Amino acid sequence: MMSNRQKLIDSLKRQGVWLMGYLLILSIVAWLCTEVWEREAFSLDRSLLLWIHQFANPQLDRVMLFITALGNPGMVITVFIITIVWLGMKRRYSDGFRFLIICVGGLLINQVMKLFFAKPRPELWTRLISEHSFSFPSGHAVGSMVVYGFIGYILAREFPVYQRYIYAAASILNRAC
Repeated sequence: MMSNRQKLIDSLKRQGVWLMGYLLILSIVAWLCTEVWEREAFSLDRSLLLWIHQFANPQLDRVMLFITALGNPGMVITVFIITIVWLGMKRRYSDGFRFLIICVGGLLINQVMKLFFAKPRPELWTRLISEHSFSFPSGHAVGSMVVYGFIGYILAREFPVYQRYIYAAASILNRAC
């Protein structure tokens, strides 16, 4: 049988691993923001986008347009409304309120950061989709991360047996959008 002291030590180790992961992610985001602020990310953007674009073809364009549609505001708002209704029907009002606050907060933070960094979209070729706001941070990425990430969290709590698969699916969906 494990002592309380050993349980505390194990818990602190697990929390320390998570904390290190969060700090690593925060460091990467801070570095990226610095690069964007100092306009040094533009050459990286250009090189990376040109490299990716060399693989462009009509079939991949269709796949990417589908993936992009999953993060479009219309789709994200629809999924948001369905989730709020579902949480309401299950009488999980605190989860619904949390979801609302997280989504509104994500939207506000994203918009403020777009205005702060004011990073124009690269003009390297004819676009398949026309966007009119600044490019950083990505509204698709933030919106899909907040909405699909929270849904993954709720579903994992609802179906703990499938938690690992739910988190994997939510992670894949977040990376794709």
